[in-house]
Amino acid sequence: MQTQLLINGQWQSSPQSFVVSNPATGEPIATVSDAMDLHLEQALVAAQHAFGLWRHELAANKEKLLLKFANLVMSHQDRLAQLICQESGKPLTEAVAEVQYAASFLQWFAGEARRIDGDLQASNSAGRQLLNRKKPLGVVAAITPWNFPAAMVTRKLGAALAAGCVVILKPSELTPLTALALAELAQQAGFPAGVVQVVPLKDAKRFGDLVTTDPRVQKITFTGSTQIGLKLHQQAAPSLKRISLELGGNAPAIVFNDADIPQAAAAIVAAKFRNSGQTCVCINRILVQAGCYENFSAQLRQAISQLQVGPGQCATSQVGPLIRPSDVTRLTEWVDQAVNAGAKLVYQSSVPDPLRYYPVTLLEQVTADMQVCQRELFGPVATLQVFVDEADAIAKANTGQGGLAAYVFSKDPALCYRVADALDAGMVGINDTAISDASIPFGGVGLSGIGREGSRYGVDDYVELQHLCWRW
Repeated sequence: MQTQLLINGQWQSSPQSFVVSNPATGEPIATVSDAMDLHLEQALVAAQHAFGLWRHELAANKEKLLLKFANLVMSHQDRLAQLICQESGKPLTEAVAEVQYAASFLQWFAGEARRIDGDLQASNSAGRQLLNRKKPLGVVAAITPWNFPAAMVTRKLGAALAAGCVVILKPSELTPLTALALAELAQQAGFPAGVVQVVPLKDAKRFGDLVTTDPRVQKITFTGSTQIGLKLHQQAAPSLKRISLELGGNAPAIVFNDADIPQAAAAIVAAKFRNSGQTCVCINRILVQAGCYENFSAQLRQAISQLQVGPGQCATSQVGPLIRPSDVTRLTEWVDQAVNAGAKLVYQSSVPDPLRYYPVTLLEQVTADMQVCQRELFGPVATLQVFVDEADAIAKANTGQGGLAAYVFSKDPALCYRVADALDAGMVGINDTAISDASIPFGGVGLSGIGREGSRYGVDDYVELQHLCWRW
């Protein structure tokens, strides 16, 4: 198990360290080197040098290295899945799926490396040739979250490396082991020294303060909370540094009377309770039209009651622990507040450890002013609200100042399109909740973020468009 820093192609220890623990038990997994300021300086110097070479790498070679990296990820699937399960608490079946998801980004961006094209533009003047070309930005600082410790790394690495950028990665201090294991595989794939560097830090703020102000960093990409994203954006603004932010969401699911109710209930349960409800596209608010409310509620409760709660390593577990005991406390407070304000507690499961797990919970009769509706839950709590008609559904869905994902269930294509068009969300699933894929532009609107990740658009955030006006 790798626990050191990767700087300029060499693994280095640090006199400082921090402990990574299993969220299911609180037991230590490993002690990881904690990058100091001198290590960050070394990484920046190495990145600058590496970029001078990597920016000119042939597209075919970048494609070859990314594909080799992807193949290595898949050949180490079991080991990586075990690491994800241990340090994040994710059920093992989901951890295996995440490794495959992570590899898919490397495969996708391997193809994109050949498709970073410019164009030839018609000139309004004789004797001039106009060309537009895309140039890599430079050194990228990537900050990744704990809930997808493999896939969020490769989604950022794949796009940046395909574009010709180099990356200094700071993984979440809660889940750095998966990122370090991926860095080992990147080395084995043959990426040159300094192109991929990984610097775990206990104090994430120290890294953010540095990369937002150091002129050697041309680009920041961050996935995490809206609060931290806003702070990074504010700090980077004086230099107009390029920044991509994939932030929080409060995703609604809208179920109309004509929906396929069994299919909608199954899809919503899958999206709501994936990773114990700890994903940014998890459904937080389930809005159900009055005519199908009783039927849908009964089927949802039946499906939820079948979910198995337990440690991720257990083969039957579908819902694992929360990442921190403080999150259990937070959810307990929010649910208690909702019940005291009139919400109805319809179902709550048992848990193996009330300090580390939150019960699978279903609340009805919730109102828009409750914390469970206003805040991103990041836990296994589902809330139900009734709506009357299309306009009421849209009004209830479009609350808040951002929107990452939303979901619509209906058999009427025109209705689905109208509602999707009216929703404040960067992504809308229609009769489907499995919306995330390497080929789609992942991102939100408003306070849910800036920029897109994945897809052919994902590379655009790592390149600068340069125009050439050439007189013959």
